[in-house]
Amino acid sequence: MIAIIDYGMGNLGSVLNMLRYIKADAIITNKQHEILNADKLIIPGVGAFKKGMEHLESNDLIDILNEMALINKIPILGICLGMQLMTHFSEEGNVNGLGWFDANTVRFKFPESNSLKVPHMGWNVITPQKNSALLNALPDPAKFYFVHSYYIEKKAEVDVLATCNYGSDFVCALEKDNLYATQFHPEKSHKYGMKLLQNFASI
Repeated sequence: MIAIIDYGMGNLGSVLNMLRYIKADAIITNKQHEILNADKLIIPGVGAFKKGMEHLESNDLIDILNEMALINKIPILGICLGMQLMTHFSEEGNVNGLGWFDANTVRFKFPESNSLKVPHMGWNVITPQKNSALLNALPDPAKFYFVHSYYIEKKAEVDVLATCNYGSDFVCALEKDNLYATQFHPEKSHKYGMKLLQNFASI
């Protein structure tokens, strides 16, 4: 069973609907006993980093998420803000995150002469950087839907699963042991996102 973490931020219904469409057993929950009994977790998210961490704390979820990620080592997928919360720190609110990945979250900054807008919004191609069960058998090229103003500034190259280009290359997916994360929204990415979530459900 996949537990989608409800901490007051994110496309919970969209993620659940996509998982149900691919016949994956899933629930939306913030109850500790349901999280402890889950085989996998998804941390979705849309919104501000600081509020996300505050909501995790106010729902008493940080300790149990750390237990599931770092001790029980079950597969966990972070999506968009969920990915960013898995890093050490974000410029958005200048606040610390869960610190599961050796990376920080920083804002897109472009020169005034550049026509690129923030947030980065729309479909974009990703470039895998290593083999992974999460990206197995994706169509080539694989396109996903993005909407974000902040991105991951990598420190550990080995954790980089995929990159995307928006002005320059940036990290759009991470993987380390049992931890997976995507800056893009698989639940909004049609056949590409469906395949990625099927892969996650099968890990």
